[in-house]
Amino acid sequence: MTRPITAGVDGSQESLAALAWAAREAVRRDRPLRVVHAWRVQPQEALAAGIEGDADSQGEWVHSAVTEAVGTVTERHPDLAVTTDVIEGAVADTLVAAAADAETLVLGSRGHGRIVGFLLGSVGQQVIAAATRPVVLVRAGDQPSSEAAGREVVVGQQGDPEDSAEALRFAFETAAVRGATVRVVRAWNLPPVFAYSPGSLKLLDEAGGLEPYEKKSLAAAVRPWRERFPDVPVEEHVEMGSASQVLLSVAGTAQLMVVGRRAHRTAVGARIGSVAHGMLHHADCPVAVVPHG
Repeated sequence: MTRPITAGVDGSQESLAALAWAAREAVRRDRPLRVVHAWRVQPQEALAAGIEGDADSQGEWVHSAVTEAVGTVTERHPDLAVTTDVIEGAVADTLVAAAADAETLVLGSRGHGRIVGFLLGSVGQQVIAAATRPVVLVRAGDQPSSEAAGREVVVGQQGDPEDSAEALRFAFETAAVRGATVRVVRAWNLPPVFAYSPGSLKLLDEAGGLEPYEKKSLAAAVRPWRERFPDVPVEEHVEMGSASQVLLSVAGTAQLMVVGRRAHRTAVGARIGSVAHGMLHHADCPVAVVPHG
């Protein structure tokens, strides 16, 4: 099965930017594009927008708005295979289901459409936390020029090699189709002495200290991806500090930021990790959140 690049649209400028990003990525990866709009009848919001409140009238308006948005994509990419699904139902559930069948789900990073908004509010975070495939968040104003040569695909790496394997895979695959450099970032802090076992202290001693140890750990995590993608230039970046701070310090030269995600379950539902949350709110470039395998 060829998985599509799927864009969720809701009529906002952010979702239109996400749609344009998804179309370009579909062309690069030779994938079909699927456009999904999830909605529910909301009489008060419809009347505020000057639309009749009954389901048929809202449905006609929604279909018309989605068709208009898709038309801009097909004009720019006439050879791109595009399908459109307008689905009445719970927005988060619809988008999570769409992500399950997608290569990547692409959403706007902020804003609300005139009928229903889902972008990075509580619904957006539910989608990111529950999706089993990568989710890319795109801000309004994103331009193709940001993908120009010289801008890197930045990916965070932490823990053992397998902990970041899916994020690294996504970053290298994306860089390969864009002819971009991958910058792999590993942040570290001074932990309390009691955090180390005798075995880890021996490894630190053999490595020559904390920073050399972190560099060796990063090199080991990156090695299989260098071998799999020999034509992709790689920069290995190790820096002391919190992961969010270090990643944001290099976000200015990034065309895409890639972070892993291990959803946390709480009494009020799933929550994404602090690093992913920080990137989504503060990085200006598109951010890909990739669930751990």
